[in-house]
Amino acid sequence: MRASDRAYRTLLDEIQSGALQPGAVLAEVEQSLRLGVSRTPLREALGRLAADGLVVQASARVTVVSDIDAGDIRELFEVRRALEETAARLAADRGDRAVFAALAEEFAETDATARPDAYYALIARFDAALDAAVSNDYLTAALRTVRTHLVRVRRLARDNPARLAASVSEHRLIAAAIAAADGDLAAHATHVHLHNALVAILDSLEGTP
Repeated sequence: MRASDRAYRTLLDEIQSGALQPGAVLAEVEQSLRLGVSRTPLREALGRLAADGLVVQASARVTVVSDIDAGDIRELFEVRRALEETAARLAADRGDRAVFAALAEEFAETDATARPDAYYALIARFDAALDAAVSNDYLTAALRTVRTHLVRVRRLARDNPARLAASVSEHRLIAAAIAAADGDLAAHATHVHLHNALVAILDSLEGTP
């Protein structure tokens, strides 16, 4: 793996996991030493993160992790809603019914409150199946960008057991609707899921000191 790729993946994981909080300073000298790479690959990694919208330039040689507030989250969900509702409808028309029926069963058997990491891994597999079913490179590329930011946002609802349990049921309904080739229901179920997710995330922000 190239040094710039390694630095990018490490910093991306730290930003998405919250190890690097919004506003954290990513000074070139410090980060080069910490990550064990020279400044050139570090700058390449920071450039990719800037293109993702995850960092911003504070000065010529200082980069900071970008903030994410309620307004950013609402805008993210506006795009997410348009993309994911379209993807669900297309998947219901083009997808392998057996694949989504199996996913629906997995969601039905999942206890997200007991094993949140396993639940998010299941969501990742659902997203991959959705992308494969849609078979539209432009749409999946746009979804990939949204999901890069969504990982940060999802952490805000991670400690809400009621929301996690509801999310499991919502994903099960989406998968079942796609398996039944019911595009209208798949899109509607996606709309409801995203509405509930946004409300829960905004509520958690309001409760943050």
